[in-house]
Amino acid sequence: MRSAAAIAARHPRWDERPVLLCVRAEGGEVEETDLLSWFEKRVPKWQIPDRVIFVDALPVSATGKVLKNQLRQAYGEILMSEGK
Repeated sequence: MRSAAAIAARHPRWDERPVLLCVRAEGGEVEETDLLSWFEKRVPKWQIPDRVIFVDALPVSATGKVLKNQLRQAYGEILMSEGK
């Protein structure tokens, strides 16, 4: 992974659930199942993201901070549309 950010996405049952947005390192081949398996060994089940989404880049400010508000606008409803 080159970079990643977690957001709270609306969920039809639990109000909000974590979604992870990742930028793969050049030549990286990691998949969603690899990351979810990694989380299962390290964090409580309720903290494991419901979805991992791979993107080309994360939006950042002039100071390099991830603009999570833009990520929430773009992906905040993804679990609602998937019915998860």
